[in-house]
Amino acid sequence: MKGISILGSTGSIGCNSLKVIEHLKEFRVVALAAGRNMPKFAEQIAKFRPQLVSVDDQDCAETLERALHKFGAAVPKIELNSNGLIAVATHEEAKTVISATVGAVGFVPTLRAIEAGKRIALANKETLVMAGELMTAAAERSGAEILPVDSEHNAIHQCLHGRGRQEIRRIILTASGGPFREMSAAAIANVKPEDALRHPTWRMGRKITIDSATLMNKGLEVIEAHWLFDLSSDRIDVVIHPQSIVHSMVELNDGSIIAQLGGADMKLPIQYACSYPDRWEAPVARLDLMAVGRLEFHAPDLQRFPCLRLAYRALESGPSHAIVLNAANEVAVASYLDEKISFGSIPRVIEESMDAHSAVAVATVEEVREVDRWARLYSQNVARGLELKV
Repeated sequence: MKGISILGSTGSIGCNSLKVIEHLKEFRVVALAAGRNMPKFAEQIAKFRPQLVSVDDQDCAETLERALHKFGAAVPKIELNSNGLIAVATHEEAKTVISATVGAVGFVPTLRAIEAGKRIALANKETLVMAGELMTAAAERSGAEILPVDSEHNAIHQCLHGRGRQEIRRIILTASGGPFREMSAAAIANVKPEDALRHPTWRMGRKITIDSATLMNKGLEVIEAHWLFDLSSDRIDVVIHPQSIVHSMVELNDGSIIAQLGGADMKLPIQYACSYPDRWEAPVARLDLMAVGRLEFHAPDLQRFPCLRLAYRALESGPSHAIVLNAANEVAVASYLDEKISFGSIPRVIEESMDAHSAVAVATVEEVREVDRWARLYSQNVARGLELKV
């Protein structure tokens, strides 16, 4: 059985990954990393018995040990914080690493796994947004494979299987449009977090659900697609597809468009990234096109959803602007979820931070971190200036 590690095992992707592993019986879990959800983490450890686990801090470790004793389960080796994430990502028996943490925390552990030559099932898009050049160069040196788990990039990977880059005219990323796709700009500006968290198609974590509502999730995917498929921004398009059945498309030079279709179930792209190039029976419902009935496609409105425009701007401005975009977005979304700023202030925080940044070289981990630190401090100040009056 092949060893596998998961970064972010208690999140949506992590939980679905464990369901896939349980179904396949081709893998054994050797290491898991989680943040602070210790009750869920204890259940996973008791069931899958990894050799090594990572948690945020010592308090979490002590809580985890108590929970495992209640289960009557053995306590594995426990590592803490970023060092623990790196230990899980580079576990010597792990051939595949599922990178499913949310945000910048996954950057260095994923890079270390790439440097160690692992297969990376990548669900953490922020790592490529922050450091796509570092990641792809490291993969070229080590021979590591990066297989996307995001349903859109996974679909593109499937559509491109066996095709040369010279055959591609463009790729088309589909977006559900989120819960506010038919709202006016004025109405969108003041929507509450509880409304933004009601995604019409997918069930995801809080941060990614807000990103979907602002279309920033699609913007991050545009940047990710650039690094995964080596295409310029003018060859990466986005269309709104409310049904979320066509997960993405590729247009070839002769005008043919190849699409990948499936239900809204992340277990399929997770399994694909783990089993590639093989295709195995998957624990997902079969797609019934007659039940779907119709498929719609619309152009995204960049006036109502400026975050997508900002992501294209960041990609065209250079790697350090993408770091600022990502950091400022994380700060803005956290402030919005804490009900400190309005929904309409999210793109304002990002744009003001990008406007204040002058492009710099980001050829090393420390250079990436320095831009990220600056962007978080600057965007926090911007967000404070936009705080709602109580």
